[in-house]
Amino acid sequence: MTAGGINVQQPKGYDRVAMPTFDVDAVRARFPALALTHDGRPMAFFDGPGGTQVPETVIEAVARYYRESNANHGGAFVTSARSDAIVEAAHEALGDLLGVGGDEIVLGPNMTTLTFHLSRSIAATLRPGDEVIVSGLDHQANVDPWLAVAADRGLVVRTWEPNVGDCTLRLEDLDPLLGERTRLVAVGWASNAVGTINPIADIAARAHVVGAWLYVDAVHAAPHLPLDALAVDADFVACSVYKFFGPHLGAVYGRRELLDRLPAYKVRPAEHRFETGTGNFEGAAGALAAVDYLASLGALYGGADETAPRRERLLAAMTAIRAHEMDLYARLEERIESIPGVRLYGLRGDANLERRTPTAAITIDGLTPREVATRLGEHGIAVWDGDFYATGLIERLGLAPDGVVRIGLTHYNTRAEVDRLVEELAAVATRAIGSPAPALSRTR
Repeated sequence: MTAGGINVQQPKGYDRVAMPTFDVDAVRARFPALALTHDGRPMAFFDGPGGTQVPETVIEAVARYYRESNANHGGAFVTSARSDAIVEAAHEALGDLLGVGGDEIVLGPNMTTLTFHLSRSIAATLRPGDEVIVSGLDHQANVDPWLAVAADRGLVVRTWEPNVGDCTLRLEDLDPLLGERTRLVAVGWASNAVGTINPIADIAARAHVVGAWLYVDAVHAAPHLPLDALAVDADFVACSVYKFFGPHLGAVYGRRELLDRLPAYKVRPAEHRFETGTGNFEGAAGALAAVDYLASLGALYGGADETAPRRERLLAAMTAIRAHEMDLYARLEERIESIPGVRLYGLRGDANLERRTPTAAITIDGLTPREVATRLGEHGIAVWDGDFYATGLIERLGLAPDGVVRIGLTHYNTRAEVDRLVEELAAVATRAIGSPAPALSRTR
């Protein structure tokens, strides 16, 4: 089975024909925030790429931690033991999400902070003149840490330029950048701005041929794709739990033998070599609950047995989620393409659906992205505007400093919400260009 441009092993007993119907209303009932209203109308949340809403079980897990387990690490008493067990379980759960061992997971405040932290350890193994490759497509959190350590240690940084026509990275453009001094390639699994999914397995193979490590930003991919860090042969994969229905917490997978080899910048007594200071233990409790929430969807809607291992249920869940989300995205793309004055950036058309996430970046003639987002917000529709720290890409598209309007679909969105969004966009565009509102397609 191919999902999001990667090969994923099908869960046992998986049968696409026999898969249960994805019950989005039942899913939505698990998210308290989805009941919020604005001026008498339900809120419609398309702001997921900036941080998703969370299910009740995550909220309760964090609250329960404070009620029953609130203690620091390593104490000789029951609440400390409970806290330590929760943190260990969170490592295992996040390992299951990425297809790796729990002892290969590093927790921290967020992906950005963890990447700055780990980049220091990685750079300590490099020599002046060694080379790092970064991408012009992706979030600056997987660019700026490498620029900073390169300046400190005399490294050479090479940039893999995106094709601005469709906002993709082409493997033939990477090959000339790789050489005998290449030590690390930093790239995103999926673009947080325009939704492009990158061919991580192919990138890893090319990096490893020259002896380089691959550091992958999977923050935007994690809510939308079944991820397997081992299958794609990545050396590091970073994500943030608040982008997939959990609290503000970051996690990085590091290949075990590499984590063991890297120098660690830590205080001497600390047991974990890369988790510095007192951890966000309540966040770990929420992260565990978020992964278990996703796994539950694998049994409900993905065709997995409810007694199957969590990893198996997660793969089934993410497959079901992707099918629902991309059905919504196809409907969104088809309808906004018919609105005069609206421009969609990145991969387009049914033939390219497998190569993208359900995230649309648009502009509307005559209006800034903030003006569009404000007008939608006035009608209870949440979208983001700006560059979302994908600053390099927005600059290359000639859209800085205003950026784009970003519409991020998640599995709790509905067709009715998509139609409502498109109707509001059409009204906004019509007022901007002063023409009659278009007749919008509803063929999907």
